[in-house]
Amino acid sequence: MRSPSWTWDELLLICSRVVDNNWRQLRTYQGATEELADLLRSLPLHESAARMLPEFRSPASISRKSADLITNRPGYARQATRGGQLTSLIAEAFTTRESEMMMAAHAIEEGISSGELIKVPPQPDEVDPDGYAAQEGRLLARWAIFRERNPTLRKRKITEARHLGMRIQCEVCHFHFADAYGPIGQDYIEVHHLQPLHISGPRETRLQDLAFVCANCHRMCHRSHLGSPWRTPDVLRAMMPMSRKAL
Repeated sequence: MRSPSWTWDELLLICSRVVDNNWRQLRTYQGATEELADLLRSLPLHESAARMLPEFRSPASISRKSADLITNRPGYARQATRGGQLTSLIAEAFTTRESEMMMAAHAIEEGISSGELIKVPPQPDEVDPDGYAAQEGRLLARWAIFRERNPTLRKRKITEARHLGMRIQCEVCHFHFADAYGPIGQDYIEVHHLQPLHISGPRETRLQDLAFVCANCHRMCHRSHLGSPWRTPDVLRAMMPMSRKAL
């Protein structure tokens, strides 16, 4: 058995350390590289059999991958190593959106160190139909989807809306389930975070952090498109044709 291919989350964490190291290669003899190896081995992304391999996410493999990230960075003057497409995408993302990517890396590390991310089971929509994970990382997408499916939180949001006399409908397309399906659709709706997890941080979700969305709009809020893996109801509504906004 060979070590599995690198994932977006793993390369994101490595590149965050490369940035902290002023875009210099991580060396095997550095204590920080050993610590990173332990972190990568702990991520709930691969089968347990892979973690038993001696070379799995070893300091040496991390050092080599850090060199790939450096040489595949846009504007690198010398010849790039053959790190693969995902490596190039990560290097470009850190070059153009360093602050956002660093926040994502810190959120993953905080989730792992607190034990919260280890407890979250894989979610059906953490990878889109094309096989790509959200650009903030598969683990953060998993965590966000899991939190949005919390039935207690959703129920509290609906109770608050009813108390305030609000119509419980999609905040993007204004679809109302009871209007379409009768009593079976009464008070049925999904909720979506108004900030992605890597920006809000893994704090306790407040009701004001959530928006009502129908299932279709919820998928579109999370779908990767033109480099963006997440959007608010307002942003998604602005993307809709004018004929649909008028409904």
